[in-house]
Amino acid sequence: MSKRLAIVTGAAGDIGRAISRRLLRDHDAVVLADLNLSAAEATAEEMQGEAIPIQVDVTANESCTNLAEIVAGNGTAVTLVNNAGAAIGPSLHATTSDQWHDDLSLNLSAPYQVFAAFADQLVASQGSVVNIASVNGMSVFGHPAYSAAKAGMIHLTRMIAVEYGRHGLRANAVAPGTVRTQAWEERARANPAVFEEAARHYALGRIVRPDDVAEAVGFLASPLAGGITGVVLPVDCGLTAGIPALARQFSQSEDY
Repeated sequence: MSKRLAIVTGAAGDIGRAISRRLLRDHDAVVLADLNLSAAEATAEEMQGEAIPIQVDVTANESCTNLAEIVAGNGTAVTLVNNAGAAIGPSLHATTSDQWHDDLSLNLSAPYQVFAAFADQLVASQGSVVNIASVNGMSVFGHPAYSAAKAGMIHLTRMIAVEYGRHGLRANAVAPGTVRTQAWEERARANPAVFEEAARHYALGRIVRPDDVAEAVGFLASPLAGGITGVVLPVDCGLTAGIPALARQFSQSEDY
């Protein structure tokens, strides 16, 4: 029987590693696809289970096609997680034309290219796509090109769900808020109050952990979500629900 494979792009990052560990619980193996091969190999060594590190440049169509061919030779692709991404330009005024195009290339064109490379395999397995979008694609939180790309990714997810649903293929998106990655840990070393300051904007009083995102991905990729497709699931500790400080202004009492 062919191995059931999950493919995670950007697998060597904090969120990618958490997603990969989670998917190993219900897949035979996880393909750790990352531009940094040595980091992907190190991630594979850390994981308890079968992990296959493969170098890929998700912005290059030929590299995405090569990834799909390698995966086809190792088993059956049943889950694709488009996780690779990054934000460059912080504001419209500060964003250059090159930064705008780079942001769109990595965060929107690349997920399309990766999906296109795996579409036939996922149709054959009646598999699942989970795209890692962002709350930035749902509202305005800065990083305009990244945000526009993530909004496009959300629409791409719905297009896949609608066009490929007749084949039994499901597509959903997870939209994280701020995630406590190594970048945030570095900020905390410079400013020990950074997490407390950020938490004021979140209903749960904390920012998202990588495992929070991973568990949402695991659910959407699993048979438990067999009737769910075309949705965007915010994993944001309540950020998009509203600002706690504003809610308290209308509360009769805070003693509860």
